Amino acid sequence: MFKSKFRFILTGLLSLSLLTLAGCGSTGTPAPSSNPAPEEKVLRVGSDIAYAPFEFMDESQKATGFDIELIQALGADMGYTKVNIETAAFDGLIPALQAGKYDCVISAMTITEERAKSVQFSNKYFLSGQYIAMKKGANFKSLNDLKGKKIGVQLNTTGQYAVEEKGMETNKYDTTPDAMNALISGGVDAVVADSPVVLWFQAQNPNAQIESVNADSGEEYYGIAMKLDNKELADKMNASLKKLMDSGKYNEIYKKWFKEDAPKF
Repeated sequence: MFKSKFRFILTGLLSLSLLTLAGCGSTGTPAPSSNPAPEEKVLRVGSDIAYAPFEFMDESQKATGFDIELIQALGADMGYTKVNIETAAFDGLIPALQAGKYDCVISAMTITEERAKSVQFSNKYFLSGQYIAMKKGANFKSLNDLKGKKIGVQLNTTGQYAVEEKGMETNKYDTTPDAMNALISGGVDAVVADSPVVLWFQAQNPNAQIESVNADSGEEYYGIAMKLDNKELADKMNASLKKLMDSGKYNEIYKKWFKEDAPKF
């Protein structure tokens, strides 16, 4: 019993001596970990977070909305460990993307030929159109009825383009809610904006005496914008978007925000 215990102590002392010698002979640089922490992979996203129900700040000032949940799901599917979403004015998103500030932009952005000259869009992910918002009793039926009226739009949106293509002037605002609040206060006679945004604003402001009609300016589709030369990200984005649509995850997010199944397109 004594010999066994002595042998155990001696072995321990020899091991300690070897460790001490090894420590004295080292350069002081710790040995690299055999299991280094995985490098964080961040998707940098730009968005104008003032466009409910697509992107807006909740009561705790956290970004939420359909687009926000969709890009987070897409980022996770593409293998990103974090999705950083930064807010900026809508008309500054494409220049910032081109300058390399973001990897992509998701902001209820309609795919247009003009924008496609500057950015590469993902496959379409949302079907929309323009609505005319007005005070109850105004009785506007189409864009042609707005001639001679004060028309509110968000700067550099398809609502602005639809009105100006008719030869009419617009009152431009930084956000659609700003334009809608101008309608409530009497600063404009009507607002032309994306239908889901108009309908959401109406639902959130039931006492504002606002009604709306389809502007009948045609269908529009939203896309996620990326730099023209970033084909690798575009391919991954489209593959993940298809995967989310095929799996039902996209419809789950859509139904949460719009209370109905997503249309087929």
